[in-house]
Amino acid sequence: MPTHTATCCCGQLRVTVPGPLPSPSICHCRQCQRRTGSVFGVQMRFPRGQVQIEGTSTVFERRGEGVVTMHFCPTCGSTVYWFLDGLPDSISVAVGAFASREVPPPTFSVYEDRQHPWVVLPDTVTTHWD
Repeated sequence: MPTHTATCCCGQLRVTVPGPLPSPSICHCRQCQRRTGSVFGVQMRFPRGQVQIEGTSTVFERRGEGVVTMHFCPTCGSTVYWFLDGLPDSISVAVGAFASREVPPPTFSVYEDRQHPWVVLPDTVTTHWD
C-alpha cells in the first residue's frame, strides 16, 4: 500500500499515512481561518492507529464546541495535525502539509454561515450547518 507524508515547512515534523488518500473536508469556522491565515481550512481524517508521527511538536489546545488539540512545529510554526475530542480514534491532517497534487477534491463542507461571500464551492461538495 502506498504511503503519503505531510510535513511542516522546515520538514522537522512529519506525519505518514497509508494511501489511498480520503476525500478532504472544508471548514469555514473562524478558528480554521485564523489557523491557516486563509478563508477556510482543508483537512483529511485518518484512523489514529494507522498514522506515524515523527519529530517534535508544540501543542495548542483550543476550546470551543469541543476541544481541539493542535500540533505544530516549534521551529517553523506550521500546523500539521490535530485531534478532536469528539473523535478520539481519528487524527486530522492539514491537506496543505502534503504539498501534493494527488489529494482528491473535497466532498464535505461545514460552517458555511462563516464562509466568505466570494468563495464558491464546487457542486460536488455537500454542505452542512448553513
